Amino acid sequence: MDINILVVIAYIGFLIAITLSFRSFNKNTSDYFSGGGKVLWWMVGATAFMTQFSAWTFTGAASKAFNDGFAIVVLYLANAVGYLSNYLYFAPRFRQMRVVTATEALRSRFGRTSEQSFVWLSVLDGLLSAGQWLNGLAIITGAVFHLPVGTVIVATGLVVIAMALAGGAWVMVASDYLQMLIVMAVTFTCTIVALGNAGGIAPIIGSFNDTFWIGHGYAYAGLFAVWVVMIIVKQIFMMNNGLNSYRYICAKDSEHARKGALLTCVLSILGPLVWFVPAWFMHYRMPDFAGDFGMLGHDAREAVFVAFVSKFMPAGMLGLLMAAMFAASMSAMDAGINRNAGFFVRNFYRTVLRPKASEKELMVASKLASLVFGLMVVGVGMAINAVHGMTLFDILVTLSAMVTFPLAVPAMLGFVVRKTPDWSGWATLLVGLAVSYVSGVLIGQSTIETWFGIKLSGREWADLRVSIVLLAHVVITAGFFLSTRLFYSEANATRVAERRDLFQRWDTPVESDDDDAADSLREHRQRALLGRLVCLAALGIMALSLLPNAMNGRFVFLICGAVLLVPGAWLYYSASAGRVAAVAERRQSAKGKMTRSRT
Repeated sequence: MDINILVVIAYIGFLIAITLSFRSFNKNTSDYFSGGGKVLWWMVGATAFMTQFSAWTFTGAASKAFNDGFAIVVLYLANAVGYLSNYLYFAPRFRQMRVVTATEALRSRFGRTSEQSFVWLSVLDGLLSAGQWLNGLAIITGAVFHLPVGTVIVATGLVVIAMALAGGAWVMVASDYLQMLIVMAVTFTCTIVALGNAGGIAPIIGSFNDTFWIGHGYAYAGLFAVWVVMIIVKQIFMMNNGLNSYRYICAKDSEHARKGALLTCVLSILGPLVWFVPAWFMHYRMPDFAGDFGMLGHDAREAVFVAFVSKFMPAGMLGLLMAAMFAASMSAMDAGINRNAGFFVRNFYRTVLRPKASEKELMVASKLASLVFGLMVVGVGMAINAVHGMTLFDILVTLSAMVTFPLAVPAMLGFVVRKTPDWSGWATLLVGLAVSYVSGVLIGQSTIETWFGIKLSGREWADLRVSIVLLAHVVITAGFFLSTRLFYSEANATRVAERRDLFQRWDTPVESDDDDAADSLREHRQRALLGRLVCLAALGIMALSLLPNAMNGRFVFLICGAVLLVPGAWLYYSASAGRVAAVAERRQSAKGKMTRSRT
């Protein structure tokens, strides 16, 4: 069997090991959907980071990097700005809401009607996004292993469904941490090889002929500046709205949420500076590589990362890259399935269908919901595969601007502007969808060219279209929400009390009990389990150095494994040291009690 296929199979075995190791942490729906609010900061940060990362980074985004140079990095640096806002203000307060799912907080803020509006539109958005990630992974996997795209979509979807069913939030955050390390290790070694083959970054940048910073197809540089500003604004809304608070709801306390946000911010700055060097290198060394991937049709350039690994990395590394792609996509899809199931069970099944349901019944419903939503993601992935004429990059960015952003506007502003009526939530969603339709569908390229007397290239129109939609939301959708303050009333005493309680929690830090023996034991188990798994993954990657490659190729695997081994060893050592300290502390406490009793 091909060594690359064996590596992918071994990785799937690792996912199974993670699932079996962490499934015992789930005792109820709180554990299943939010880790019981006991997750440590470095796992919180890894989860927040990996939910923004998928095979699309290696396909659609890498293709964008190959075509247009540095421009794609703007999208990821905009993420960093959003996470910086998390760190400075929102992350600890999201944890302080003390809820299991994000929409529970939105119910307190906007009432039940708005809650259901958020639930079902969020479910739709989650299905579309997860389906897009799955499709991106399937396209490239099918090309590498010569498999039908539909077959890959189904097979990958079933693996993710199995993980979501068995593990819930605990498996998700644990696998996210391991997968983050694998992704960073693989891309780091690829970047070293690319820079070594090019003799540094200067020749790579020079190959773009002064188009590296903006890219091709821009006659009006001002339009690019508008796009950059609007993307930053979008990501601030996206990263700081109540619906995405699930990243921090699982944190152990306010401080762990804040530290997790800072870790994600740093990774969002460093990551893209590493990820896209191989794609830029291919523009320099093999600008015509797409001819080798004719089977992908108009998606051929989205195989740029695979082409780099195939041509310039040692045998076996392609399998490791595919494992990294699986890691990234499965993480994002698993989070989407878990979040959708949480919204359905906690905010519809429990509140509308079965208010008196037992915890056991809710757990069964949670697993069934995960299964159903997982199957729906597979269906959406198959449907997106039938869409032609748009690149993966354009599909994802357009989807985010037209569907996701209208959700983010009231879900963020509702926690900044506290005195708006309950109907401001669902009404703003309706206005946002109308704005998306008018600005994104009715206003076409020819309309803009006629109004302003200009001629736009395909890329200029693609970016301008997104900018128009986002600007319309900032002005009209956000403006509508703010205007509803004029209609605020405190006539309903019950709702006033619910909002007051929410914001009292919002302003009150969550502080963990350092003397809690159960919490200490759980932390040691988290560190020890992950430490073992990471070290095992590192040794497995190092073992690939035994493959018949040149000496420098063997060295690549040793570097990649060493990058993983360092955090793995640290986790295992800290768990052992912490356990010893905890035992010593308990013994000292017991001696103190005995002394006082004798006295």
